[in-house]
Amino acid sequence: MNQRQGGRGGWGRTALAIAVGLGATYGAALAATTSVSAEPPAAAGVELAEAVIPPSNAGSGALPAFAAEPMAAHADPVASYTLRATLDQTLHQVRGEGTIVWRNASRIPQREIWLHLYLNAFKNEKTNYMRQRARGFRGGGALADYGWIRVSKLFARELDSELWDKADRHTPGDPDDETDIRVPLPRAIEPGETLTLDVAFVSDLPSVTLRTGFDDSFHMVAQWFPKLAKIEPDGRWAHFPFYRFSEFYADYGNYDVTIDAPEGYVIGATGRLDKETTNGGRIERRFLQEDVHDFAFTAWDHFREVTATTADGVALRCLYPPGFDRIATLELDAVRFGLEHFGAAYGKYPYGTVTIVHPPRGAGEAGGMEYPTLITTGGAWWTPETGARAIEGVTLHELGHQWFYGLVATNEHAFPFLDEGLNTYAEGESMEARWPGNSALRLPGGFGVALPSAYRVAAAEVEHNEAVAQSAARFASGSDYGSLVYSRTGTILNTLAGVYGPDRVREAIGRYTRRYRFRHPGPEELLGVLRDTLGPDAELTARQAIFERGWVDYSVAEISSNRMAPLGGLFGDPDKPSAAPVLDTYGYRGRVLVRRRGTLVFPVDIDLVMEDGSTKRVRWDGKGVTHEVDYEGELRLVGAVIDPEHRVLLDDDLLNNAQNERGGGVGSRVLERGMFGAELLLWLLAP
Repeated sequence: MNQRQGGRGGWGRTALAIAVGLGATYGAALAATTSVSAEPPAAAGVELAEAVIPPSNAGSGALPAFAAEPMAAHADPVASYTLRATLDQTLHQVRGEGTIVWRNASRIPQREIWLHLYLNAFKNEKTNYMRQRARGFRGGGALADYGWIRVSKLFARELDSELWDKADRHTPGDPDDETDIRVPLPRAIEPGETLTLDVAFVSDLPSVTLRTGFDDSFHMVAQWFPKLAKIEPDGRWAHFPFYRFSEFYADYGNYDVTIDAPEGYVIGATGRLDKETTNGGRIERRFLQEDVHDFAFTAWDHFREVTATTADGVALRCLYPPGFDRIATLELDAVRFGLEHFGAAYGKYPYGTVTIVHPPRGAGEAGGMEYPTLITTGGAWWTPETGARAIEGVTLHELGHQWFYGLVATNEHAFPFLDEGLNTYAEGESMEARWPGNSALRLPGGFGVALPSAYRVAAAEVEHNEAVAQSAARFASGSDYGSLVYSRTGTILNTLAGVYGPDRVREAIGRYTRRYRFRHPGPEELLGVLRDTLGPDAELTARQAIFERGWVDYSVAEISSNRMAPLGGLFGDPDKPSAAPVLDTYGYRGRVLVRRRGTLVFPVDIDLVMEDGSTKRVRWDGKGVTHEVDYEGELRLVGAVIDPEHRVLLDDDLLNNAQNERGGGVGSRVLERGMFGAELLLWLLAP
């Protein structure tokens, strides 16, 4: 999910961004930096924003060695759903019925099952979700219409028993919430035994909020059916109520869903369309998809549609509002590139379809979200005119979730950084591969902002507040959740890429996604792959950064440089002194003292700057809290710059990374402030 889609928090620095931003950026743009790069001008007669994206070469050449990492071809189905959904477009309700086939995939006999009834989060003002309010996150608007789900049947065939009348009526310990429901069983279901549940329910959609709902005749139907919680191998149920900052966690299975909607409605859904049947002014559409863990659909009678097919045969479909033809083209191009790029990096996309949904104005809360084979985007039709690549970014971000949410299926409630954080890294890496140096923002004059630089700004604002690796329910605010889970994790991985090499970090994440496809990995699996690929120092640093609020700040503390004069003093016998030794050169001798504050350790380069502008680079392993660099040379030492290529994006304060012999900056201060402003302006423009 894109956490910016429904609103932003923590904008105390916006005024600084606007006041200082672009003017300072242009003034400093000629300085060397990895955050600014020139973009070739558009062809004559073609506006830059209208330029056609060239064909991708992401998958050209031989695949990397880590592509041979073993990768499961299919999931082990645990919870499979065959459902019929009838949309009442007037009442904004879905009447559902069907069967759920569940297998006890744990090692422990089960005397209960757990159902998530997440539409009940929007039932009234006292639910767990509504009590939390927005706190700097999307979903903060008041509901014009509330929503709910009511189960009327839950019959277990193997037990010959109706289960629903014995189910708990509310979430454990919370009488005001009905989103996490325990259902006791009349006898234990043994490991490997199957339970077939006949189910009937009615889902009443709220006005659009936090991923789901309706706006006029537009419907985004998500978390709409009684959904089994995830059963862990040790017999524990990973069940939890609907939290504002949390997303979802479920077992894999096969989905067979028939959607009955009015004839004039265009439907987009998880999976491939199997058949259509018209009957009495309505159309039934059957969608099938194996190896997934959720199902969502959208219905609207004003959708426009454009389709395409990739070279690998994946059918692309974009549903969008009237007047958004150009946006639809950008989104299709981004998905076409993303499937190729992510497929090469993280394992080939295994499904046959991708449906892109751009919600209409007024339904933005439905945007910026991912479901198996279906993503929702967002943004105004004029967004490309601003120079921000927000449309492309949100599209690639949600597409990336097909790997980090869909194909590895981590517990998004317990450790959201494993999904959103890794996906933020993947988004930035893919955007930089496509638009190097200006992947986030194109500025007049051919300059731009790289997306990883924008992540750094958001991450630096909250880095000392809380740990990255914690449950979504524990974050104090939406701004902490968004900036730490998304931006901080992305910045940690981008720093590892800068220090240890981008190819090695891509290799590590590629091994992780291949090795744990369909396997629900946790943090230790990720850290283990980082250790195996990058080494124990990198693994320790990543662990401290993610679990322990690790931080680092490199600074230049002192610089001295003096001309070497003939040696003075008495040499030899005081009664018969000898001549002073003759030095090989009478140039300059100097010293630079650098410091490392914080708990993280990264090796860094240090550039010694001479009076003619030339530099000499030395390497520091980053260990210890101080380091001295001795200098001798014919030219006077006038300055020093730590990490001149900004590889350590986690560095707290880039303004103290450079100093001249008089104790001031060496030109990077204006640049850093300018980039800071431009990056924050990007966040204002992004959806």
